[in-house]
Amino acid sequence: MYLETRDIVKRYGNHTALNGVSVQVPKGCIYGLLGPNGAGKSSLIRIINRITAPDEGKVFIDGRESVGDDIFNIGYLPEERGLYKKMKVGEHVVFLARLRGLSKEEAHEKTRYWLRKFDILSWENKKVEELSKGMQQKIQFIVTAIHEPDLYILDEPFSGFDPVNAELLKNELLELKALGKTIILSTHNMESVEELCDEISLIDRSKVVLQGNVKEIRSQYRKHIFRLNVAGDSFDMESPRFAILSQSVDKDSVVVRIRRNGESTNSDLLREIASKYEIVSFEEELPSMNDIFIQVVSKPV
Repeated sequence: MYLETRDIVKRYGNHTALNGVSVQVPKGCIYGLLGPNGAGKSSLIRIINRITAPDEGKVFIDGRESVGDDIFNIGYLPEERGLYKKMKVGEHVVFLARLRGLSKEEAHEKTRYWLRKFDILSWENKKVEELSKGMQQKIQFIVTAIHEPDLYILDEPFSGFDPVNAELLKNELLELKALGKTIILSTHNMESVEELCDEISLIDRSKVVLQGNVKEIRSQYRKHIFRLNVAGDSFDMESPRFAILSQSVDKDSVVVRIRRNGESTNSDLLREIASKYEIVSFEEELPSMNDIFIQVVSKPV
């Protein structure tokens, strides 16, 4: 599913939550929707899900304007989780699957499939309140995915997961992507963004302030900092081509971080250092998405 929002505006009284927000989410990609708390992400998600309507602008799905029935082809995992604590796990999943349009037979079949896949089939007849927070998170994801939608919108899906279950969910998202599903991932976990997301939109103070391919954005914000290992027990070299930021001894080599002079090329750098030292490894340190996030949202208005 290809999703596009065009010039979305949403106001709550005198507060403008979204001010001309346009995003294009390609089919079959994992798309990061980022921003600080209160930036407008949740407002945009509610509009895409047709929970609320925009004051201005439109949502398009596969090139046509969104209609009410489109919600049956969306799997939405809200940040504000909600399960009926007194219901049994299996009954609960079947109930929500039926609400998403599955027949009774399909709902039971898929419920057992997903419980088995997430290794919680033995909890099928337990009450939801007996499950750990992590297990309840699994149930939340199952009911988001059980009707096999083409678009998934996941708001902070890793919240409450330990590293093992977080990895399980990451693998599941990559499987869905391989099947051609489109995934919108709203998260503050920048490591997950770097691992999973193909493209992102960063919303700050109701507007899109950064948008594009994750690798290209990291390259765009590069600071020409390099990490190299040179053979020996010290690195003693001065050059107008670079500045030494730090160095440390690691067994039979020295780990050095340098900042390249903007007028020099990487080849210039390597030739000069190689004339005096044996270079064991050389790589550029690209800024993390966390660093970029902080840099962008910290800019004055």
